[in-house]
Amino acid sequence: MTESVPVSLDPAGRAALPDVIDELWARRAELSPADEQARAAVVGAVDAIDAGQARVAFVDRRTDQVVVDERAKRAILLAFRVLPMARSEVGDFRYDDRVPLTTRLDGVRVLPGAIVRWGAYVAPGAVLMPSFVNVGAYVDTGTMVDTWATVGSGAQIGKNVHLSGGVGIGGVLEPPNAVPVVVEDEAMIGSRCMVVGGARVRQGATLGAGAILTPTTHVIDTETGAELPRGEAPAWSVCVGGTRPRNFPGGEFGLPCLLVLKRLPEGSRHDKSALNAILRDHGVDALLAPGGGPGALC
Repeated sequence: MTESVPVSLDPAGRAALPDVIDELWARRAELSPADEQARAAVVGAVDAIDAGQARVAFVDRRTDQVVVDERAKRAILLAFRVLPMARSEVGDFRYDDRVPLTTRLDGVRVLPGAIVRWGAYVAPGAVLMPSFVNVGAYVDTGTMVDTWATVGSGAQIGKNVHLSGGVGIGGVLEPPNAVPVVVEDEAMIGSRCMVVGGARVRQGATLGAGAILTPTTHVIDTETGAELPRGEAPAWSVCVGGTRPRNFPGGEFGLPCLLVLKRLPEGSRHDKSALNAILRDHGVDALLAPGGGPGALC
């Protein structure tokens, strides 16, 4: 890897990525791996993201809005222009790519088959089963990325989250101002769920197996019938995938939606047996694993 240009930290402890990233972005069509100065600036910026000092997005707790750092996204996209193809090896496996694998996984439990690209940050205390974490992603402490789960580019995953087997967390790098997927602290995402395109799972929410959440997904409170903000699983709720009828020229068909079955007390720990009881109470036994165990959600 090329020697990088160091970055400074702002008062919040986040890396203030240099202005030169914006200048390079403006003339990105001219750049190539032969531009050593550009490469050093880009490597320094992506190194800061890789170390968790900078991130492509975060939730501003004062406004409750997702704030995107366009400069961080631009640095990642520039890396594909200024880095040459190179071979990396992990054991007997060989990879050829412009973006290598990360070397910063201290304090992370990493099982064979887990892959984390350089430019993604995984905090100490996280657990990675055989899974994939893409560039620009942020996975906070205490989180488990379960078998065959994918954390897409730029996705922001909070503390003590469980991404169950086969979960797909979509990636959003372009355009640089696009909001990525955000899964907040204490959330549980059930097996084979898909959360994509900038959708948001709020703190403590549970998605039952197979649910799909996009920015335009209708979210419906089953107790009141009220439509809630689209593309968001409410905080401390239990949600499952459903359908809502819509008329078309060819007839009436069901379109996917997210159903909010129950609100949980704030700060509730996820008891899988209790969560499965909620599902049974609402007649969704099909989500349960054979034998009625806790497999509905993981």
